Amino acid sequence: MSARVEIKGLTKIFARQGADDTMLVLNNVSADIAPGEFVTLLGASGCGKSTLLRVIAGLEVPTKGDAFFDGERISGTSPKRGLVFQEHTLFAWLTVRGNIEFTLKATKQYKERKGEIDGWLSLAGLSEFAGNYPHQLSGGMRQRAALIRALAVSPDVLLLDEPLGALDSFTRMNLQDEIIRLWRERGNTMIMVTHDIDEAIYLSGRIMIMSPRPGRIAKTVDVPQGYPRNRAAADFTALRSEILKFMDFAYEVPQDYTI
Repeated sequence: MSARVEIKGLTKIFARQGADDTMLVLNNVSADIAPGEFVTLLGASGCGKSTLLRVIAGLEVPTKGDAFFDGERISGTSPKRGLVFQEHTLFAWLTVRGNIEFTLKATKQYKERKGEIDGWLSLAGLSEFAGNYPHQLSGGMRQRAALIRALAVSPDVLLLDEPLGALDSFTRMNLQDEIIRLWRERGNTMIMVTHDIDEAIYLSGRIMIMSPRPGRIAKTVDVPQGYPRNRAAADFTALRSEILKFMDFAYEVPQDYTI
């Protein structure tokens, strides 16, 4: 149901297309994420958040260091590590139900879990839209469909790469509540990437603030508030101010990024 993720001394270097030099994206990143924890990677665009998430997903290989899933070195993708992107990535030629069925079949879980599909549709409020195609859904509904498609294979870790970034503010806030509800009901380990400070505070138990490229974890912040959270509460706004102050400060301090 949930799993530990460990990052140890991870460095990632990319070769620049059409150039002879390289780009250092992540520099000596280490982190330990406990089973069932909700952690957000927070930072400006280009700081390596998504790259780190892709390493955990098994889509990228570290240049140096390692990533571990429940004590085993991550090597390639696995249905135990689900990934949801900013764009919904639903198959346009399949209905909502068909998208879920396809994923279950691709992971060889269809016979075992086909009886759970109606429950997932109900959980996401999509029962009456099960026969609709993605173009017939609103942006929020498409993203809910993408979330339950990822959750239907029962991943131990769900990786969220700015899944709400393309949505309007009202839909985004509603889906934040949906993510919290699904997480608390299922107990998965959740690792989310965002550059939205309020979103990080609203969702997370812990926030890892990343420095600008080359990315490293500059500070880890515990979020002590329980759920549901009040965005207008004094402790919420105080934590927002603390993070803003640190990020402004952190971005001005030069760092030694030699490897």
